[in-house]
Amino acid sequence: MEKMDFISIARRYFDIMPDKENEQEIVSQITKGVNFKGANLWVLIFAIFIASLGLNVNSTAVIIGAMLISPLMGPIIGMGLAIGINDLELLKRAARNFGVATLISILTATAYFLLTPLSEAQSELLARTSPTIYDVFIATCGGAAGIIALCTKGKGNVIPGVAIATALMPPLCTAGYGIATGHPLYFLGAIYLFFINTVFISFATFVGVRLMKFQRKEFISVETEKTSKRVMLSIVVLTCIPAVLMTVSIVRKSIFETNLSKFIKAELAQSGTQILSNSVDEATNTLSIVAVGKEISKSKQKEAGSRLGFYGLADYKLNVIQGEMSDSVMQEFSRKSRKDISQGDNDQKLIEFSSQVTSLKTQLEHYTRYERIGADVRGEVSILFPKVKSIALSPVVENMRDTVATKRYVSAIVHTENNRRLSVEEVERLSTWLKERVSADSLVVVPIY
Repeated sequence: MEKMDFISIARRYFDIMPDKENEQEIVSQITKGVNFKGANLWVLIFAIFIASLGLNVNSTAVIIGAMLISPLMGPIIGMGLAIGINDLELLKRAARNFGVATLISILTATAYFLLTPLSEAQSELLARTSPTIYDVFIATCGGAAGIIALCTKGKGNVIPGVAIATALMPPLCTAGYGIATGHPLYFLGAIYLFFINTVFISFATFVGVRLMKFQRKEFISVETEKTSKRVMLSIVVLTCIPAVLMTVSIVRKSIFETNLSKFIKAELAQSGTQILSNSVDEATNTLSIVAVGKEISKSKQKEAGSRLGFYGLADYKLNVIQGEMSDSVMQEFSRKSRKDISQGDNDQKLIEFSSQVTSLKTQLEHYTRYERIGADVRGEVSILFPKVKSIALSPVVENMRDTVATKRYVSAIVHTENNRRLSVEEVERLSTWLKERVSADSLVVVPIY
């Protein structure tokens, strides 16, 4: 009894049939939106120009504006409605107008990217070249929200929201960019994303129309009806397959990078050592780690290599590049950077590569300067502080337990002759002298007896 009451309550809350508009008015409204000529066509062309500009200058706000004014949703929802009510004539008209709108959109985007002086692929543009299964979910949910909004009272801002979420315009502009710049993979990836959006918005519309029990036209024969269902199911399945494969690849890569990051942090990280980069050679299954500063010992490398399996990296061999080898890697990186720049003659690349090389050199300098200073002050210490046998200098970042703040200072670990103790005054004098000699803002002397 309680179960039946729960089902009745749920049906009462989720039933959309009481909110359904007049069916003939809905069909008439969607049918009008299918047409692509005159004003609709000009709005589409200008929307494509706006979206292309937004992609070109990497402006999310401009791209959203273009999606809001685009009339592309009309024929896509029209195709879903036509399949849902078995209206072959509406389907033909919607498909024809959809084809015209798609072709004009791509030609317009191609013309823009052929004329624009800005040819660099920005992040907003590149994001439309690698669709995944998540784009399928977005298009399906967007199409479902769209058809419910069109068929019920109180539509609100659902349709503009659907246009933004499903992002129909940017893939067409990216396809035009691919043609204009001679990048076929950009074109294919963008067209596939657009095809995903089209198919699953239409599919969601079809399902919504059937669930809301729209009056259907009769097929000429039962066999024709079965054939149409098989064709539609085949299109849906075939559209999903590449997206699923891409998603699996992306998820695997993400898991691998997460495991690699955990491995480096847990097994190779140590005070005084900076891990600059990592790379994987798939041909030899070698995991190469470039490190500067304090060298990672052979025993630590061997132990870390034996624990690769705990991080899902059992198939890989560990290769740590450090010391002189890391210097040569940086020099090779710098040489290749200059070569690429001279070939590409691109000012932006010059700035980026120079910045990377400078950053690497700065990090290397930071982790080696105290080694050099230690060698320089060795003779001075023996004269000024006869009790001191050796000093080890290193930068320290201390994380506080009860706060998110960190303390940065130079640590000076001091060993004395025959474990002779330093007085408070001697420690203070040594600290003051080292602080000036090392040019450190903060320095802590740690005597070891």
